[in-house]
Amino acid sequence: MLETEIAKPTLLIVDDEPVNLRVLKRLLESEYQLIFAKNGEEAIKLAETRLPNLILLDVMMPGLTGFEVCRHLKQQSNTKHIPIIFVTALNDEHDEAEGFDAGAVDYITKPISPAIVRVRVKTHLSLVQADELLNSRLQVVQRLGKAAEYKDNETGMHVMRMSHFAKELALAYGLTAQQAEILLHAAPMHDIGKIGIADSIMLKPGKLTDEEFSTMKKHPEIGAEIIGDCGDSLLLQVAKSVSLTHHEKWDGTGYPRGLAGEDIPIEGRICAIADVFDALTSKRPYKEAWTIDETVDFLKSQKGKHFEPRLVDLMIEILPRVLEIRAAFKDEE
Repeated sequence: MLETEIAKPTLLIVDDEPVNLRVLKRLLESEYQLIFAKNGEEAIKLAETRLPNLILLDVMMPGLTGFEVCRHLKQQSNTKHIPIIFVTALNDEHDEAEGFDAGAVDYITKPISPAIVRVRVKTHLSLVQADELLNSRLQVVQRLGKAAEYKDNETGMHVMRMSHFAKELALAYGLTAQQAEILLHAAPMHDIGKIGIADSIMLKPGKLTDEEFSTMKKHPEIGAEIIGDCGDSLLLQVAKSVSLTHHEKWDGTGYPRGLAGEDIPIEGRICAIADVFDALTSKRPYKEAWTIDETVDFLKSQKGKHFEPRLVDLMIEILPRVLEIRAAFKDEE
């Protein structure tokens, strides 16, 4: 597999002037695969069929303008991710602003500087590659999160339910829709550290010994190590925090660090109650499901102890929505 030759990135160059196409061809052909279009309609067809890694796009062309082409491509699910750089003789500030408003990532004015074109193209391709690497890493971590469920007596539906509970709690708590959405995608990784715990402990049918429980309590820190360096990814940062803090308790008696109160990050406090609620109300090989009333009574008894009091009140307040989520993500019989 590694011996397979790595293809050069593909650039779509769009300009109605043949001389401009030749200039850009000579400048870029040694490093990239190039495809060409002489008008907007042809550019759209090539972009949708060839899916280039980047587009260099003129503005003033017969038929569709470059701005119109850019807006069209940014509205299509299969082409909206492609970075577009305008290369144009229009050097007015208003034109440049319109280009960025249309969805371009850069704006280069003619006559072009070869060095500037090379650097801008390389930079934007590097940014795309960085995003792809981060997305690939995130997919791996999320799949590991699901794999952790196979190490436990939980199910994949547990992950789905508790992450949606967490999102609803975050909204009720006053977090933004964007923050709640990030938590929805980070929460499934809460128990990823269980991958590092021996099956003899994870799948033991009876009560754990003190030594075994001490080993089990290492899984939050193992999870944080698995997620590792998060870079600039807020999603991975939140996932790491959730893994590390969802077993902390409001009164400071949790693990692994014995954090208390608001020293526990809000994402950890939310996932703690979401996780426990679903665990209690779900049937497992070693226990029957608790009723909703029994679970609510337990949550109330843990106000100010295991859970932040406000989150207990909010969990009860959003209970109708919680029950809808439970119905939507039922365990297989």
